[in-house]
Amino acid sequence: MNIRNKKDFGAGIMYMVFGLFFALNALNYKMGTAAKMGPGYFPFWLGALLTALGFFVLLKSMSSKNTKEDIGTWNWKIVIWIAGSVVLYGLLLPTLGFMLSVFILVLVSASASHEFTWKSTVLNAIFLVTFTYLAFVQGLNLQFPLLPTFLE
Repeated sequence: MNIRNKKDFGAGIMYMVFGLFFALNALNYKMGTAAKMGPGYFPFWLGALLTALGFFVLLKSMSSKNTKEDIGTWNWKIVIWIAGSVVLYGLLLPTLGFMLSVFILVLVSASASHEFTWKSTVLNAIFLVTFTYLAFVQGLNLQFPLLPTFLE
């Protein structure tokens, strides 16, 4: 087994671990059918798809046609910054509401990038607030506090 691209190999393993985790945990819920999905149906098939994708990425990493590439060092500051922005989102959601919390999530997580610009980040935040509102609130009828509690 000759691993030529260690980045792809690591990504394939990670996809497979996450996919198997979700697919196996979804088996604890009622599956249902494609016409009448139970709570375990979507996570199971999404996990299975992620596992299959990971397997193909892993196989590709061993191809002789693939470029040789090692895994670089992790920039832990960026990892912590992005994970912290997700935690901040969870803390702000009940107080500031869905729209403002998503906007802040995008601003904080994007500021971890070396390519950060205010203009593109604000445009991205506006797009994501609009898209997530249409998908989750309008499309799926999920109940979120939309505006800050002091404005209601």
